[in-house]
Amino acid sequence: MGDSFQYVDIILFAMIAAFLVLRLRSVLGRHKDDGRPENRPKERMQSDPLVQPSNGGDETVIPLPDRMRRPRADQPQDGATAGATGPLDAAIAEIRLHDPRFDLSEFLTGARTAFEMIVQGFAEGDRKILKDLLSADVYENFDHAMRERESRNETLENTLVRIVSSDATEAEVENDIASLTVKIVSEQVNVTKNAAGEAVDGNANHIAEVTDIWTFSRDLRSRDPNWKLVATRSE
Repeated sequence: MGDSFQYVDIILFAMIAAFLVLRLRSVLGRHKDDGRPENRPKERMQSDPLVQPSNGGDETVIPLPDRMRRPRADQPQDGATAGATGPLDAAIAEIRLHDPRFDLSEFLTGARTAFEMIVQGFAEGDRKILKDLLSADVYENFDHAMRERESRNETLENTLVRIVSSDATEAEVENDIASLTVKIVSEQVNVTKNAAGEAVDGNANHIAEVTDIWTFSRDLRSRDPNWKLVATRSE
């Protein structure tokens, strides 16, 4: 008699277990597209250019890496420490107040790309690309140097071997205009040749280390995410 009750208990527990397994499978086995909202919304991938055409044309743009990471308010980013009092950290923090997606390391990546394009554009006399990347004042200086070179029938051959380093050295925000200064150390081969193809300046067999200090600027009140080169100097 006791054995029969034990068999009934076993069968009952087996039925309960089977029922629970089916319930779990019905819940955990659902596909994410069956109408249940996902817990984490997908953010649209987007890349901010350092400079893009102002007229919507097909001019060359410099894409920055995708800026999906947003700095948390309680977590310092890019060397900016919480409660920092240094001018660089304070200015970067203020830039982030206007644009929470701003990331200094990714900005520096864009600055290096701009550096390569500007150096090459100047050597080739590519005024179209320079107009997109430079402020009006800086472009005027570049254009003057190119016109002088052209008047002497000279050409500049530039080979950017590599960018050794790029570091943000200064930053400020004044009247909602952000400025970031970057120290760029590069290795280059520069040779200026006359109309006969003879070198009049530089050495094709010498790799020179060049240090440039460039300042980029952007109006934080504008929806335009572009940064333009507004000042250059050498160390």
